[in-house]
Amino acid sequence: MQHTQPQTDAVQTRGFTLHSPRFYDLFVNMLLLGKERALREKTAEIAAIKPGDKVLDVGCGTGNLTFAALACAGTSGEVHGIDASPKMIQVARSKAARSGAKAHFQIGLIERIPFPDDYFDVVLSSLMIHHLPDDLKCKGFVEIRRVLQPTGHLFAVDFEPPSNPLVQHMLAHVHFHGMMQVDVREYVPMLEEAGFTHVVTGRTTYRFLSYVKGNKTG
Repeated sequence: MQHTQPQTDAVQTRGFTLHSPRFYDLFVNMLLLGKERALREKTAEIAAIKPGDKVLDVGCGTGNLTFAALACAGTSGEVHGIDASPKMIQVARSKAARSGAKAHFQIGLIERIPFPDDYFDVVLSSLMIHHLPDDLKCKGFVEIRRVLQPTGHLFAVDFEPPSNPLVQHMLAHVHFHGMMQVDVREYVPMLEEAGFTHVVTGRTTYRFLSYVKGNKTG
């Protein structure tokens, strides 16, 4: 598929956009206790990415999950990452150039995904959806469903707070970024409203991260 030359200027969105790639990589690695690579690889595995799949990573940041997806899709696959931040995309492209990875990165928004209908087998998102106001989440889920093939699915990772109120209160003073106010399970009705079927949630290998998965069709 041919794409136009990606723009280099920031795009306007009402979602919160991160513009510090170095801080982002350090923060995520610290949050995951130095196990970010293992989590990204496990995420791609649980997302059931197969050799030859076309995959989109929405809110790809510096590309770490995108590269893990590429390892699963293989040379016969096609993997893209989009992010609202030009600085994030620049770093992701630099990583790809240094490693020779055939991942494609461009500036783009979840609410206006720059790909045609029915294109991807899998759409991924990790620790990004919670940056959006609720109405933009819903719009983004509709867009994701649009670009998925009829047999495709969404796999998104985000926070799920502990059920114990005392533990949640204690962690709220240790972790920042408002993670204890985010609950991936709240995305379920939004996905169903957007038309996804067989929407389920589950745990990742990291204690406070869970996933939500939905199919485009039954």
